[in-house]
Amino acid sequence: MRFYARKYAEDEETWGITGLLHDFDWEIHPNLEQHPQAGAPILRERGVPEEIVRAILSHADHTGIPRETLMEKALYACDEISGLIHAACLMRPTGIDDIKPKSVVKKLKDKAFAAGVDREQVAHGVELIGLDRNEHIQNVVDGMRAVAEALGIRGEDLQKG
Repeated sequence: MRFYARKYAEDEETWGITGLLHDFDWEIHPNLEQHPQAGAPILRERGVPEEIVRAILSHADHTGIPRETLMEKALYACDEISGLIHAACLMRPTGIDDIKPKSVVKKLKDKAFAAGVDREQVAHGVELIGLDRNEHIQNVVDGMRAVAEALGIRGEDLQKG
């Protein structure tokens, strides 16, 4: 999210916080009947700005909240693909260090790999962000690479195991 905020000259902090918070309630509401809509009041009680709450609500198709802003579209576009990229990095001795869109696309086509990743949402996210699939994947990889240590996907960290 921070990568896309920089790309579109938007507020990096707001976009970054949105990315960090978007699934904050999954452990307490681990089903689509409650997530993320049951988490929204918690965020509001804690003073989270409405633009962030709305983006979080819009990242889930079942809430019916349309994705209108660039931040909402970017969150949706980054959500599922970042999970697949993370999983792919964990399977590589070099982690994210040298992963290419071609490798990610190969994993995307393998429905048994990271089976929980919604491939239709990935495709819709690419359309929503308005970029070529490989360009979007590279952007997400670049954004994740910038925080690879925190994500535990740097090759040297994976080899220490």
